[in-house]
Amino acid sequence: MKRLSILVAAAVLGSALTIGTYKLWNGDAPKKITIEHLSDAPVHGAVYTLNKDGEIVPLEFTKVAKQVMPAVVHIRSTQVQKVQQFRQEENPFRHFFDDDVFKHFFGPEYGQPQERGPQVRMGSGSGVIIAADGYIVTNNHVIQNADDIEVILNDNRVFKAKVVGADASTDLALLQIRAGDLAYLPFVNSDKVEVGEWVLAVGNPFNLNSTVTAGIVSAKGRNLNLLRDQSAIESFIQTDAAINPGNSGGALVNLQGGLIGINTAIASPTGSYAGYGFAVPANIVQKVVEDLMTYGMVQRGYLGLMIRSVDGDLSREMDLQAIQGVYVDSIMANSSAGEAGVKPGDVVIRVDDADVTSSGELLELIGRRHPGDEVVLTVDRKGKVLKFPVVLRNQAGEAELAKKESNEVLDVLGVELKEIDSNTARRLNIESGLKVTALHAGKLKRSTDMKVGFIITKVDGMQVKSVEAFEKLLTRKKGGVLLEGVYDDYPGTYYYAFGM
Repeated sequence: MKRLSILVAAAVLGSALTIGTYKLWNGDAPKKITIEHLSDAPVHGAVYTLNKDGEIVPLEFTKVAKQVMPAVVHIRSTQVQKVQQFRQEENPFRHFFDDDVFKHFFGPEYGQPQERGPQVRMGSGSGVIIAADGYIVTNNHVIQNADDIEVILNDNRVFKAKVVGADASTDLALLQIRAGDLAYLPFVNSDKVEVGEWVLAVGNPFNLNSTVTAGIVSAKGRNLNLLRDQSAIESFIQTDAAINPGNSGGALVNLQGGLIGINTAIASPTGSYAGYGFAVPANIVQKVVEDLMTYGMVQRGYLGLMIRSVDGDLSREMDLQAIQGVYVDSIMANSSAGEAGVKPGDVVIRVDDADVTSSGELLELIGRRHPGDEVVLTVDRKGKVLKFPVVLRNQAGEAELAKKESNEVLDVLGVELKEIDSNTARRLNIESGLKVTALHAGKLKRSTDMKVGFIITKVDGMQVKSVEAFEKLLTRKKGGVLLEGVYDDYPGTYYYAFGM
């Protein structure tokens, strides 16, 4: 009989070996197997890179992964919907008899919408702790319309989260939890991030907590028209680090553990990772966070231009001298750039000292400024280079910061309000009103079916003309409250009741 000899061995320089001998019985003849165990095997970089001093060092991600993971959280959002159904849909004779016949037998409520009971929708995403006292950045679409938001830390602690503010135009939201001494990530200057740079994406894809993937920055300034907002700002950092559903709101970091972006979207025909993901640059994130914490809303500057990126086809079509930059299609009303001298047909090639090659880059550079800030636009006008100092304005055409509107009552209700203008009031045949511009987790979402766009005209029968008056009425209110109002695009008057 052939003797069976098996040797399983592994050797790594500097590693310790533990050797054990075991017997295998094959009939009457024992056979021996020697198994060698490794202990304390070091992790070696398979690839090498250059550090900031130009020295060749092993490329390994373990240190930065351990550093970053405690600062990335799992977010669970819950939305409760009241589902309605109509009785006539269940009636097989509804095509043969008028509804009045059935109302005679079944009562006047026949045909009216009937509540079937609440339907609960669960959402999942990621977030990044940016301050030790519990401030967390995530995507707006992760928490939008949520009635309840939970944050699960890397150490499995669970907290209820409050929405400090949100910005649909960048798909960002700022949350806060009641916790302290938390691990957090510092921001880095995303303008200095380079294509080809190694990055890690950290999040909770498919509810798989604390998942880390690696890749490189594959492009910058991507404008994909993903955000369905009139004032959307898209200048994404593109990466091939794997990003999947659940990664939204997670961190994109460099190899020093600095936050360079918030993972937001993927390019995929299937809904799962297909090669590329996109992150909101850290410089945009920082600006949005600072505005939400300081003003309670995002204060953004606007040029008042309709634009598109210049490419070879557009350059030939419009007979342009420039082959890259941002083409000015038209000038909007109250345009700060238009009043400064910019004209349709100009190509914006620089903002201050920063070159501009795409509309996404221009939107990002201007969107990081406030109303009242001055920038210098350099344009190419039929081959002639011109410079125009421009004082930025807000969407209303004013070069001033809006007032900070943050109140405990509005936080409890989970609502953001804006006074309607006189033209809207006349068109709707009302004296005045407060338009609901956003609804967050709060009493209104939990207790009513109110939708964004509702215009509050009265509180308990009393006319309200300002946000300040609304706040004063509800600050001293106890018990039930009845809101009366209208919708811009629906007929009739609507009423919503809740308790304070």
